[in-house]
Amino acid sequence: MKAMILAAGLGTRLRPLTNDRPKALVEVAGHTLLEITLRRLASFGIREVIVNLHHFADMVVDYLKKHDNFGMRVEISREDDVVLDTGGGLKRAAWFFLQDRQPSDPFLLHNVDVISTIDVARMLTFHRENDALATLATQQRETSRHLLFDERGRLCGRQTGGNAPEIVRPSQQSTALAFSGIHIISPQLLNLITEQGVFSIVTTYLRLAAEGHRILAFRADQCHWRDLGKPENITQATADLERGAFTL
Repeated sequence: MKAMILAAGLGTRLRPLTNDRPKALVEVAGHTLLEITLRRLASFGIREVIVNLHHFADMVVDYLKKHDNFGMRVEISREDDVVLDTGGGLKRAAWFFLQDRQPSDPFLLHNVDVISTIDVARMLTFHRENDALATLATQQRETSRHLLFDERGRLCGRQTGGNAPEIVRPSQQSTALAFSGIHIISPQLLNLITEQGVFSIVTTYLRLAAEGHRILAFRADQCHWRDLGKPENITQATADLERGAFTL
């Protein structure tokens, strides 16, 4: 399985840590977020990765060269003019997943600024067994942006803050879940992306769910997960590591 690491963001929430470096090179206990993500992907047998870059992109390229790509094949997808968001970034990098593959080979999409113990192998099995177009790692926890899933775990809408829910596919009941920034995607989805320019992949997911495609929730409620988007979260992740919540 191939993977894409989303690392092109400006890291504005991480300032001042990102004043002189990209968020991918911010460290937890002496290890960069990029290294942590790459080593975790490698632990699941992933050896081919593409990373999208914008902010201080050359620093990341030099870092990867210095560390011999951590023993992996690592390609770079540059977003020099503008950050394309998750959907636009994936669309630009689609070539990586369409070359040298079997038609049924899913791939992983992973934010660089999250750390978790979510079992990607189990998630992949779930994805295949349920013939999903995309599988999203989710948890029941507090967030300002929830995705809504029906009683069969299929995406049916979203809710942001205190706004009214956006329902794209009616259901008898829905469960609000927090998305964890880890996706497994079937390559067929790449040919179904009609959005252009800068856009979130969630926009694509909602449209495809409305069209009847299987965008499913993989429940990972018992797994450790932390967003590393703020300096205080980096500090907390270090404490998590010290108490054994996860290992590097």
